[in-house]
Amino acid sequence: MDAPASETSSPEPSGMPVPHVLPAQTPGDRATALLEILLCSGYPTQIAIAQVLALGGIRPQAQDGFSLGYVALVSLIDTATLVLLMLAFLRARGEDPVAVFIGRRSLAEEARRGVPLVFVAFGIAVVIMLTIQLIAPWMHNVARNPFQDAVKTRLDVALLVLLVVVAGGVREEMQRAFLLTQFERSLGGARVGLAVTSIGFGLGHYYEGHDAVIATAALGAFWGWVYLTRRSAVAPVVSHAGFNLLQVAQFLGTR
Repeated sequence: MDAPASETSSPEPSGMPVPHVLPAQTPGDRATALLEILLCSGYPTQIAIAQVLALGGIRPQAQDGFSLGYVALVSLIDTATLVLLMLAFLRARGEDPVAVFIGRRSLAEEARRGVPLVFVAFGIAVVIMLTIQLIAPWMHNVARNPFQDAVKTRLDVALLVLLVVVAGGVREEMQRAFLLTQFERSLGGARVGLAVTSIGFGLGHYYEGHDAVIATAALGAFWGWVYLTRRSAVAPVVSHAGFNLLQVAQFLGTR
């Protein structure tokens, strides 16, 4: 006898993400998803926040150069704004934000899984940067990260740590999870979303140099793959925040 259809359905290929949302069926769904992706990309909100701060006389440059306090202020406001936007969009569609950002797995287990991924991410970055130095050294076109000269006091160190954990680890991985979900649901699927978000993540670090663009794009693809595999942003948050903290420690150690 033939087995029931539910038993004969072909399983997902090994390593492939299992969709947890249905694809959109109408052009209106796709247009809405595209608008939400643009609004939650980080660029519109940061520009708007910078304009509002400028009206209040708060500018990006300090008297002695780059203002770490300004960057931290914009980034933290942007983090709160993006989280509220993403929650509002998900709830408007009747989706559970917990399912999208945290998933159905144990929170503690996902956090533990993220710890070794800190060193995987660091290894990816090191291999890519060393490879670029060997085959295309001209791509290292920024001698010093602008954050280096901005860190002068213990308060600056505390601001930088807060920035890389909250605005880097938490915001960017929640943002990545939301954007990947939108692409998977409405705009070409998870693979398209992974490619687009990774390229965008890399270009967002253009100020660090051409080599940094490639390295951060690869890291974005790695953290995106982890999210799609685990269906939880917790491990990517831990990995991303830990990676950033290792970079801060490396920078402070060299000083």
